Amino acid sequence: QVQLVESGGGSVQAGGSLSLSCTTSGNTYLSNCMAWFRQAPGKEREGVAALYTGTPYTYYADSVKGRFTISQDNAKNTLYLQMNNLKPEDTAVYYCAAQNSGSKCRADAGIFPYEYHYWGQGTQVTVSS
Repeated sequence: QVQLVESGGGSVQAGGSLSLSCTTSGNTYLSNCMAWFRQAPGKEREGVAALYTGTPYTYYADSVKGRFTISQDNAKNTLYLQMNNLKPEDTAVYYCAAQNSGSKCRADAGIFPYEYHYWGQGTQVTVSS
């Protein structure tokens, strides 16, 4: 049973930084791709960043390139999202997600919710202007 638990959300002023963590348990080491998504009120869930586990490959939405960094600490079974220079439009609930074993990582073509099978409960990030 795969479980994902996010933490680290909060409120910050524009230009500030936050770091999100996603502690994983179960067979997430079998996931080829792990990712962060976000969903703002009234909007669809969108992919923010993804990484191909065990490789240096990372992928980002254009809206966060140069500001967000995704990383993983396998020893701690934790996925991270470092968010710098935050903007009000970054306000959303942020979710971490993992693929099930055997799924191919196609994050180079985009980060899409339907390609991920395990989800955390989400953590709120609020950026004020």
